[in-house]
Amino acid sequence: MTPPLIVNLAPTGMVPTRETAPHVPLTVEEILEDVARCAELGASIVHVHARDADGAPTHRAEAFAPIVEGIRAIDPELVVCVTCSGRTVTALEDRAEVLSLDVDMASLTLGSNNFLRQASVNAPDVIRGLAEEMRRRGIKPELEVFEPGMVAFGRRLVEEGLLPERSYVNVLLGSPWTSPLTPAMLAAFLSEIPDGWTWALAGIGRFQLDAVLLALGSGGHVRIGMEDNVWHDRGRTRPATNAGLVERVAALAELAERPLATPRQTRELLGL
Repeated sequence: MTPPLIVNLAPTGMVPTRETAPHVPLTVEEILEDVARCAELGASIVHVHARDADGAPTHRAEAFAPIVEGIRAIDPELVVCVTCSGRTVTALEDRAEVLSLDVDMASLTLGSNNFLRQASVNAPDVIRGLAEEMRRRGIKPELEVFEPGMVAFGRRLVEEGLLPERSYVNVLLGSPWTSPLTPAMLAAFLSEIPDGWTWALAGIGRFQLDAVLLALGSGGHVRIGMEDNVWHDRGRTRPATNAGLVERVAALAELAERPLATPRQTRELLGL
């Protein structure tokens, strides 16, 4: 049977600003307000980014700590996932700093790729170092893949004992200089994903709605939120809100007869 739908909320990201996205949550209070509302609507994983006092992305654990603690206060069973992104910092010790917090998961991008105006550099030794630190601390990696070859590297890391055999992977499609969002491209990723892995689909920008529909019909899960998409509609006439994006997923899931996974069900599906 098709499992209940895991909704992974990425509310903030590193790129959106108040000028480009008037509803993006940047402060701790704004992020927690969005998380509370989206949890009511059915989100069960929160993919956390933090900003400094000037609104710039930061890797510092002290900036993440009040967000993590606040999410725990909203619902202790919500799955908390922190970013270990390499877009603004590259050193292993900087990217691993946030792993000192009480979190369930942490992102692990399985290769380097280009975004519209910036590269995300993920050297093999840094990927292995982050995976080892997550393993040591009992934190489940949230794998991120932009090309099918990144999945192949993940399979190798399972063989090396650095990733769990029951891994969770976000397939991110539609970013300008990486894999497009098409059924054929998704099939290429799925052909590489091992049995026992749980996969979710994320569509960048105007592809987010298409990704939700494709995942719903293919038995996958979804990652949504203003990290990936700042417009509610393809015509870019209505700025997105995180609650509005989750609400739309919930409505589509009901039509598809895919009940939303509760935080407890999500933990069971992911082996947390």
